[in-house]
Amino acid sequence: MLDAKTIEAIADELLEAGRSRTPVPRLTARYPGMTVEDSYAVQQLWMRRNEEAGRTLVGRKIGLTSKAMQAATGIAEPDYGAIFDDMVLETGCSVEWDKYTHPRVEVELAFVLKTGLKGPGCTIFDVLNATDYVVPALEILDSRIEMEGRTIVDTISDNAAMGAMVVGGRPVRPDAVDLRWVSAILYKNQTVEETGVAAGVLDHPANGVHWLANKIAAHGDSMKAGDIILAGSFTRPLWVYKGDTVHADYGPLGVVTCHFS
Repeated sequence: MLDAKTIEAIADELLEAGRSRTPVPRLTARYPGMTVEDSYAVQQLWMRRNEEAGRTLVGRKIGLTSKAMQAATGIAEPDYGAIFDDMVLETGCSVEWDKYTHPRVEVELAFVLKTGLKGPGCTIFDVLNATDYVVPALEILDSRIEMEGRTIVDTISDNAAMGAMVVGGRPVRPDAVDLRWVSAILYKNQTVEETGVAAGVLDHPANGVHWLANKIAAHGDSMKAGDIILAGSFTRPLWVYKGDTVHADYGPLGVVTCHFS
């Protein structure tokens, strides 16, 4: 495992990479013995640095929960990252493309909690009971580490590639619809690029949320009332470029859109 000084140096390097929009060389190439535990230590320190700078933690993202995403990345287990207040955007927004490095878009559902969730032993039933509502969302992926050859260790250190999220559509209570069958059509510039069904996320999107509750319990952490939890993508990541408009149609749950300017 890496020593505290090295973990601090990596966290500070990633903070600067976020400011400069210049990805750093792959961590696992420079620290071949780096572990998943090391990468979460980097992420925790990176998160604390951001909170000290005035950002407010409002939730978590879960990544790599679907076979589509695992196949796209070559990584076979989920991960998680932090969502800060300035990462949450509203549908119809204009997103400054230059603020991100290698931006990509994913289709997801977001769970908003009315009560806290704490592991170990958290189940899907606990998640559904704790959820106030579920709402369509897009995740904008960012990258502070070069992408070629990345492993889950690199991705976790990089806040699970979280850049921002766009929320829209129609919020629903978790028992109002069969969440497994929520589907979406993802357009870029009026062309269908991806389609997916939420069951692609661990058979039920709430399964990712209870996985997260149990995972972070090992670090003495838990989720709080009001937290937003991005449950994981059920489409492959879509590359976007300056001038692109992205439109996700969730059928009865409405639409989420954004434009990259």
